[in-house]
Amino acid sequence: MKFSIIVPVYNVAPYLDECLASLQRQDCEDYEVLCVNDGSTDNSRDILAQWEERMPQLKVIDRENGGLSAARNSGLAAASGDYVFFMDSDDWVEPTLLERLNSETDGTDLICFACKRTTDGTFDNLIDEQTDGWSYYNHHALEARAVPFVCVWQRCYRREFLRENNLQFREGILHEDNDFTPRVCLKARSVKVIPDVLYHYRLRDGSIMTHRGINNKESLVLIANELSNFFAHESDIDKTTVYRSLTQYYQMAFVDNSRKEDRLLLPLVDWCCYHRVSRTRLRHRIQYGAMRLSPSLFRIIDNLL
Repeated sequence: MKFSIIVPVYNVAPYLDECLASLQRQDCEDYEVLCVNDGSTDNSRDILAQWEERMPQLKVIDRENGGLSAARNSGLAAASGDYVFFMDSDDWVEPTLLERLNSETDGTDLICFACKRTTDGTFDNLIDEQTDGWSYYNHHALEARAVPFVCVWQRCYRREFLRENNLQFREGILHEDNDFTPRVCLKARSVKVIPDVLYHYRLRDGSIMTHRGINNKESLVLIANELSNFFAHESDIDKTTVYRSLTQYYQMAFVDNSRKEDRLLLPLVDWCCYHRVSRTRLRHRIQYGAMRLSPSLFRIIDNLL
């Protein structure tokens, strides 16, 4: 089995047919589709049953609702392909996706490609590149992009590479891609970037990517704390880019808050972690100092800088 495509499914009935039809049209035949039904309460499960009957590559995994990370981890545990690809169930892919990836699967840990936003047709202009994971991260993580760099579905992963490095999604949080992607890039020895636009990303109102609720902000703070501690113990690497990213996570959690949200979030901040990652730029050091005094002062300073 060459490819395992993992598709978490939770209440996406209006989009599911388009997603699965795009997988059925693949030019490459050596693949499986693992749809993880994460306790859907709409008719997504009925749609999956219909597709399971007419698409032999498709298998449905039912589980109680546990969130996107848990669903992806369930799919990863069941996968048998040499390479795995994580797809969101409201998106779709080009029919050439797997055939194109297959031409690059020569033991490479990560194969990266371009994605297009369905709202405006914007996509990132990538160039062919062969590098290691940390160089790839440092080169691209802070770029202004049509699709955020951390999104996991713009890459295909060698399954044994993930297994050997115990790389899974952290459960119980939102923005799990922000936690997963830097760890993956740190461990990847080989990365291949191809310019082909192979994935179509639907940006929906109310999605995790667009929502700014308190749970999203709490997850950003917890991820920043965790990754700050994780990378503090890594030696012989340039941490500037990842520390700048983590500084942004702390700031994003507070940039448009109410005072009530401030009171909920402040106890979650590990100030030693925040101080560590804020040292790379003068602007970030000033913003850190303002935040220590008051998030309201931070917002004033942030608007002035």
